[in-house]
Amino acid sequence: MRIGELASRAGVSVRSLRYYEEQGLLTSTRSASGQRHYTDDEVERVAFIQRLFAAGLSSRTIAELLPCVDSPSEKNSDAALERMALEHDRLSEHIADLVRTRDALAGLMTTARAHRERQRSAVAD
Repeated sequence: MRIGELASRAGVSVRSLRYYEEQGLLTSTRSASGQRHYTDDEVERVAFIQRLFAAGLSSRTIAELLPCVDSPSEKNSDAALERMALEHDRLSEHIADLVRTRDALAGLMTTARAHRERQRSAVAD
């Protein structure tokens, strides 16, 4: 199938598919005129790539995980699990940073509200 059909069947943009190819996440064969052609299996692969992006993984990390899919082995599986654990830890730290930032902002908002109330009280007196 051509790139437009794959995009339609996979529910992604043609631009996304071109990006996936540039990043080494997806491959195609080329016709004599240079058009990309894909197999039916690529629909499932694109859906898998989309799930990995939705999990917060970068294209580089996804490229590191794909050997587990393309060449299943215990070694590739172990490497993929280790890489996912690192990403999990990175995301957990990022979440903790966001919670600290949110809590600091909440404190600033409380201070600003109290200051505003003091100003209102001073004006009313």
